[in-house]
This record gives sequence, structure tokens and C-alpha cells, in this order.
Amino acid sequence: MSNSNSIENTILTSLRDVPDFPKKGIIFKDITPILSNPQVFNQTLSALAELLKPLNLTHIAGIEARGFIFGAPLARELNLPFVPIRKPGKLPWKKQSISYTLEYGSATIEIHEDALGDKAESARVAMIDDLLATGGTTKAACQLIKAIGGKVVVAAFIVELSFLRGRAVLAEEVSEIKSLACVK
Repeated sequence: MSNSNSIENTILTSLRDVPDFPKKGIIFKDITPILSNPQVFNQTLSALAELLKPLNLTHIAGIEARGFIFGAPLARELNLPFVPIRKPGKLPWKKQSISYTLEYGSATIEIHEDALGDKAESARVAMIDDLLATGGTTKAACQLIKAIGGKVVVAAFIVELSFLRGRAVLAEEVSEIKSLACVK
């Protein structure tokens, strides 16, 4: 068994299905069992780091809140700046915001205008989140990076729900999409 199959199996067997959350009819894929097992969490972070090392990145961006859980330690591992993409009212400095629709509502996210520093036009950003579902939140986050002058070169996820076709939505914003595990 290859290492990538091994981490995929580990992740898939670690997920917990939560029926009817956040609303009736949705089966939520809960990643907290991954977080509660230090060995699995470390293996997941190491696998993400290996996927991203060859991409000549300048920044790691994470989407609140679960993208922070994986993005910040990944940025530390790769010795790169971490860019938080937050819910409204959480960032204290000048910011850009974008509103978008979700599969069960709408939302807004924000980023500091100076999050990529003074060389934003040469920024090569990895967008990190726990799960790719319909792709709406990640698409909006990629648009925020573009709005402040950067480029998202890869979107990376712990789990992808391929039956929701989020890759197709993201293909408009980012050419490379990576996931460690896939639920079909």
C-alpha cells in the first residue's frame, strides 16, 4: 500500500458522520477525531506539507475556522507566513470582504488588505481548508487573495466530497486542487 493510500485510509476511518447537521438531510463529516489523535493529526500535516513543498509557495492561507487548524501549523512546518481569512468583524485592520452563497445559506469572509506584504503581485498562495464540498467558500477566499494582488496556486484539503463537485467550481479560480482523502 502506498503512503498516499495509507493516509487516505487513515483519514477516512477517522472521520465521524454526524447526521442532520447543520440542518436536516446533511451528513456532516466531522474532522475532530483526527484532531484528537496526535499521531493522525501529525501524519495529516506531514502529508499536506509533502504535497505543497514542490510548489514554490510564498504564503499559506487558511479559512476560518478549521482551515486555521491545519493552515497555521502547516505554515510553521514550511516556514511561510500564515494568512487568516476570517468571518466579518474579526480583523482589526483595513480589509477586503466578499459575500457568497453556501449550500445551506450565505456568508461573508474578510482578509487584511496587506496580508501578502509589499510584494503581493508575486505571492504564490496555498489555500487550506479541512473539507471541499461545493467549493463556494474556497472560491470566495481565492477571490479575496486575487483582490489584494496575489495568486492562489493550489487549494488543498484534508477531505473532498467529490459527489458535490466542488472541484468544478474551484477550477475557475485555481488550477491545482489537492485532497488527501476523497468521499465519493
